Amino acid sequence: MTQWLLDRTFRAASGDEVRWAALGEDGAPPVVLLHGTPFSSYVWRGVARALAARHRVFVWDMPGYGASGMRDGQDVSLGAQARVFVELLEHWGLAGERSGPAVVAHDFGGCVALRAHLLHGARYARLALVDPVALAPWGSPAYRLLGGHREVFGQLPAALHRALVREYVSSASRPGLPPAVLDRLVEPWCTDEGQPAFYRQIQQNDQRFTDEIQGRYGEIELPTLVCWGAQDDWIPVARGHELASRIPGAQLRVIEGAGHLVQEDAPAELAVALAEFLRP
Repeated sequence: MTQWLLDRTFRAASGDEVRWAALGEDGAPPVVLLHGTPFSSYVWRGVARALAARHRVFVWDMPGYGASGMRDGQDVSLGAQARVFVELLEHWGLAGERSGPAVVAHDFGGCVALRAHLLHGARYARLALVDPVALAPWGSPAYRLLGGHREVFGQLPAALHRALVREYVSSASRPGLPPAVLDRLVEPWCTDEGQPAFYRQIQQNDQRFTDEIQGRYGEIELPTLVCWGAQDDWIPVARGHELASRIPGAQLRVIEGAGHLVQEDAPAELAVALAEFLRP
């Protein structure tokens, strides 16, 4: 299993512990990577290392995910994650820069990045959205079932819960995930804290958080790249075409052979597309 360690800690205003790391040389152009659900920054490990050859790359696990803190009563909604992201940009010394960092965001990380920019004024030099949660409607029937019955599913025996999470995470990849990678993505959700956290984050991921911003995508005035897995079974590639058409001047890059987890299905192709887009 590839070593991946978030060796630094940030305490958000909410009290939540956020684990993060930085790769590449100090002073290099900054890039921030945002993961989606139910994943963690681990999915960015290959792309992050590739980009670190020319950039200072910041990665983090959102509150309630991966190595970051999980707790009862935690607000892990998309609105809360956007506020934490704005705090992190300040903590990293990136909020005061004239144009801000480049931002690359996957899945619901796309909504987090878009909310931070459109609602909280976060400045980015460039924005790359990879199979993002950005347009209504979203959330499969199974997703809504899990979120609507959090208390019930939270009481599943550990073995059944693990099997459910493994099946769910596996479905994000078109060719299938290597066992060690699947284990790494599933494990945080299978602890005493992780099992209720898994259903908590689904329950809180309400479509209203994209409804509040999707009418404003025409206001985005920065270079934007939309990347999409051609075989994404979670969010069809047609949404990528629609999103790119709503953002002025946005480029669209469709990656063949990849499902929703493009970072795992086609890491080299994604890294090349991002490196080209981020080149000054």
